[in-house]
Amino acid sequence: MTDLLNPVERTALLTAALRAAETRREDRLYEDPYAARLVGAAGPSLLAEVRAATFPPDRPRSLPSTPDYNAIRTRFFDDLLHGVAQDRDMTQIVVAPSGMDSRAYRLRWPGHIRYFEIDRPAVLEFKADRLQGVAPQVNHSTVAADLTADDWAARLIGAGYDPSLPSAWLLEGLLYYIPEPDAHRALERVAALSAPGSLVAADLVNAAALALPHMRGLLDVFANWGCPWLFGSEEPEALFDQYGFDVEATQPGEPGADFGRWPDPVPPRGVKNVRRVFFVHGRRR
Repeated sequence: MTDLLNPVERTALLTAALRAAETRREDRLYEDPYAARLVGAAGPSLLAEVRAATFPPDRPRSLPSTPDYNAIRTRFFDDLLHGVAQDRDMTQIVVAPSGMDSRAYRLRWPGHIRYFEIDRPAVLEFKADRLQGVAPQVNHSTVAADLTADDWAARLIGAGYDPSLPSAWLLEGLLYYIPEPDAHRALERVAALSAPGSLVAADLVNAAALALPHMRGLLDVFANWGCPWLFGSEEPEALFDQYGFDVEATQPGEPGADFGRWPDPVPPRGVKNVRRVFFVHGRRR
């Protein structure tokens, strides 16, 4: 079934492979018992290719540590979503795209939550096949739609989503894989579907990360897979502000996004021409 997935969706398998590897660690930041099942036999080769680029044998590492980054990102968004779900006024969570994410299955959710996953039909079918016999731990709906198409908002509402109620949106592994106009269009639609007080969370790279020479090793891996990084922003707060969201942008290694695992210095925001990743999180005005 992996032949049904397009190149960007194969990065979802990489995420599952990284989560399976993290789950095997004694010092793991979270446990994902379904990640190995989701990635299947593809895991070792995906991890080997990324590791070869990230940890070259003949020179010091200059790229960010992909395993540590993925572990921190997963734990950060786990905690964020699970925390906001304790608010009884927050009744809807939307994960877009859902990829091989298993939060609906591996985390315990309060009974008032409705949990929506949006992704292309092939991805949802692939995931359902790999998770046969596993029940989600939440009132769960899937929405078969392409997030760059025009009809996904209508499909989400058709699945029972109510845009008049507060919601929490996770846009994980989306924005840097799509062209800038599509990124803006996605944020515009999320804003239109989000009642005041709704949460938005996303990961985003800065523009420099797309162009710095020392990033080439990692960028080439994804480009060779057919899924280059296409969009980044030096000012994520201003980007989301355009669409009515007041957000913070936290970098891995900063307080609340370290968990004892980030191995590199975190340059101050005023330093130019350095790679950055942001965990963006905030509320709809």
